[in-house]
Amino acid sequence: MIHSESSRRLIRNNRGVSPAVSMVILTGTIVALLSVTAVYVNNILWLRVAESDFNSAKQFMQAMGLQIDDVAWTVGRKATVRYSSAYGSMDFLPSALNYTIYAKTQGSSSYQFVTSYKVGVLLFEMPVSKYSLYDGYYELIYPDSAKNLTFAGVSAPISRVFAVEKLTPHMSDGDFVRIVVAPSMRTFFSDITTGSGATLYTKLYLPVLVKGVVSGSYQSVTFTGNSVAATTKNRVASVRVTVNFPAETSDQGFDVSFFHFASLEQVIDVPIGYSDSQLEFYVGEVKVDLGVHS
Repeated sequence: MIHSESSRRLIRNNRGVSPAVSMVILTGTIVALLSVTAVYVNNILWLRVAESDFNSAKQFMQAMGLQIDDVAWTVGRKATVRYSSAYGSMDFLPSALNYTIYAKTQGSSSYQFVTSYKVGVLLFEMPVSKYSLYDGYYELIYPDSAKNLTFAGVSAPISRVFAVEKLTPHMSDGDFVRIVVAPSMRTFFSDITTGSGATLYTKLYLPVLVKGVVSGSYQSVTFTGNSVAATTKNRVASVRVTVNFPAETSDQGFDVSFFHFASLEQVIDVPIGYSDSQLEFYVGEVKVDLGVHS
């Protein structure tokens, strides 16, 4: 009887403790689930912040491309674009592209070298640890299409703005998703008629970005028109434009797979029927200061 009574008391005590133990286990499980949920929600929140940051960068990089056109053709003109970014930063890559102009004169069967210029590009860089799409991602932001190396028309753009993600081992300077402003060439024709006949002008415009002061004090980019130069050639029948990538930057991964040109050359045929035909190639040098207010 004594043994049976002790056994019954032990069973009753175990039944009394079980709800308390269950409550402790349940509370711990809830706390763990809440912690995991909080971390997940926090990650989603900051991912949305980074995504918004990246989308805003597309807009202000497009604005920078338009500002370059405003200052490139007037010496001394200055413009500042300010931006706000939680994760991204601006960088400048000198001598990223090399544009070369060749011309075929009337009666000639081959092209002759005219001139060549190396230009820098502007980069907005966001680490893929903060925001990433996928390796090999590319999106042309401005203009809507870029089927040719140059853009035709008096009001055509003079820069391509695109987003690209290219990771190691293809890049040597780190893993970033980038938004790029790359100078491009504007082309158009104009003619003048005088008493001696009509002259056709094939006009090409190229902004050349050069590195200025770099300071981390402000989130801003300042463009300054440094100089405008012109190269001319008479009796032109055809113009050939090419682009390549200097070794100092292509070795880092800034090559054709980074810039995604539809073609690396373009032939511009000059209309016939004019008494004279001239090539005019204008270059506007633009100094780029990072983090310096105008």
